Amino acid sequence: MSKLAKISFLKAEPPKGGVVVILAGEELCLGPVAGDVVSGLEGGLKRAASIAGFTGKKKSSLDLVAPAGSNLDRLIVFGIGKPEELAADDWRAFGGAVLAVLQKAGAEKAVVLLDGPESVDLTGEAAAEFAMGAKLRAYAFDAYKSKKADEEAKKDLDLTLAVADPKGVKKAWGAASALADGVILARDLVNEPANVLGPVEFAAKAEALSKLGVEVEILGEKEMKKLKMAALLGVAQGSVRPPRLAVMRWNGGKKGQAPVALVGKGVVFDTGGISIKPAAGMEEMKGDMGGAAAVVGAMHAIAARKAKANVVGVIGLVENMPDGNAQRPGDIVTAMSGTTIEILNTDAEGRLVLADALWYTQDRFKPAIMIDLATLTGAVLVALGNLNAGLFSNNDELADKLLASSKTSGEPLWRLPLSKDYDKIIDTPNADVKNTGGRWAGSITAAQFLQRFANDVPWAHLDIAGTAFGAPKDDICQSWASGYGVRLLNQLVADHYEG
Repeated sequence: MSKLAKISFLKAEPPKGGVVVILAGEELCLGPVAGDVVSGLEGGLKRAASIAGFTGKKKSSLDLVAPAGSNLDRLIVFGIGKPEELAADDWRAFGGAVLAVLQKAGAEKAVVLLDGPESVDLTGEAAAEFAMGAKLRAYAFDAYKSKKADEEAKKDLDLTLAVADPKGVKKAWGAASALADGVILARDLVNEPANVLGPVEFAAKAEALSKLGVEVEILGEKEMKKLKMAALLGVAQGSVRPPRLAVMRWNGGKKGQAPVALVGKGVVFDTGGISIKPAAGMEEMKGDMGGAAAVVGAMHAIAARKAKANVVGVIGLVENMPDGNAQRPGDIVTAMSGTTIEILNTDAEGRLVLADALWYTQDRFKPAIMIDLATLTGAVLVALGNLNAGLFSNNDELADKLLASSKTSGEPLWRLPLSKDYDKIIDTPNADVKNTGGRWAGSITAAQFLQRFANDVPWAHLDIAGTAFGAPKDDICQSWASGYGVRLLNQLVADHYEG
């Protein structure tokens, strides 16, 4: 299957040949340029559509090879349903779906006429969303696949989007393309095998953001010991690979303005430690750094589009292994905050990494808000499946902003409760808190644990265990790793923290 080589924008006009895609609403409602394209078809479009049973239903398509009465090699009519009901995520999905149709057709060059019925505005944002959908759909992680001879012979697809206002769309596409690149970066990180991407290598990926103007610091084991990050270091001590804490700062807002803080769990591989996981499915634990990947991807998007906001990203990078030096069930560690934690299960390790990362972030940067992302609990999959990430927050205003941005970005959240009553489940007579409360309310007690390290900063925890990898494939993602969280965080910053 051909890859997407490039996307370009031209003024909408009837093409003179090649592969052309036009958009059709229900009842074959077309835009003016598309109407000109089909005007010369022998028998007309309606006859061909009637024979094929095509009505313009959402994401349906009608493929006409060398249509009589035209100079085109191929005409693909793509259904967009009821134009008046379309939203940004529809155009994103359409971009991915159209790319899939073109790839299946083996097209090497294609023009998509992004004009539609009068009620459809494709002058800027919608067209950029369409292009972003195509770019994200084209993503494939194939760095380790040996190329076959027939695949090498295929040429990549050049996609031209014909629009009413190319200049306006290109401006919107600058930000959308930066966002797509951030999502792709996050997908690459999660897809990368753990033997290649350890804590040190992951930190180098974060450090590469300095090319975009991000200020990056990498803290090693020595610096973290000095900061008394025993919770994070306890997880790392069973691995021969040293831990890292990567700190990324984008200063695009007003000088001195409190930043938005993004904190990510970066367990590059999680065996469960001494409380070792079952063998079945353990290979997926290379993705247990999905939260850190989302933070790096979001920082890329925010910096690449020159967001007028101050944003700091902090990721704790460790590997959890069952070495002779590994942390044991029953151990007690003291976090950077001074909180003592009894380790009942070494597979409840992500919250230990986040405990120190959260405390460090709020203590050093005094953020306006703080959001952590983590593939934290299997319990969130039991509750929400692969369709929603779990949202927990100590602040209703922040929770509402996140829920609104999740709808716009197309990365859904569902809010789950926090309550002091749940703290009783993680009480222990041996320390200030234990690192797991057992099976019941597992996602909630994990969030209750993390809340202790937010220190009254407006904070939200996103449990993305069901959405960062292994989620159902859709129009814009055919990859095991989704890059979940990048679009959401970028949208939140754009909607509420810029200017």
